[in-house]
Amino acid sequence: MVRRRTWLVVVPLAAALAAACSKAATEEAYGPEPAHVEPIEGSEVARIRLEEYAAERIDLRTAPVEEEGGRLVVPSAALLVDPEGRFWVYTNPEPLVFVRHEVRVISDDGGRAILAEGPPAGTRVVVVGAQELWGAESGVGGH
Repeated sequence: MVRRRTWLVVVPLAAALAAACSKAATEEAYGPEPAHVEPIEGSEVARIRLEEYAAERIDLRTAPVEEEGGRLVVPSAALLVDPEGRFWVYTNPEPLVFVRHEVRVISDDGGRAILAEGPPAGTRVVVVGAQELWGAESGVGGH
């Protein structure tokens, strides 16, 4: 009976150590994880923190939300559509930090999207790299 309990402790401990060593070896070989996803309590979205090299690698670019005639306007390239048909943009509240924000689109002329609701004018939104952020947040293509 004593031997059985020993294995119950040793096997999970060995697995945890192997995983830690594997992560350390991966970081040593390839650098830190490119994206860190942090859940936002009480929200269905997360905060994504990118390493600088990751933002450079995907050539991440942002543009400000504009206001024209009382309407919010974003580049069409900023829009993402989820499987339920809801529209989103990724805001950039601080350097290398991104948060998905739901928007309501009135029209899209192929270059500019007019919004009924969205982040305030002046907010930076991602126009290149949004799909990669979506993949990081949803775990697609990750470890």
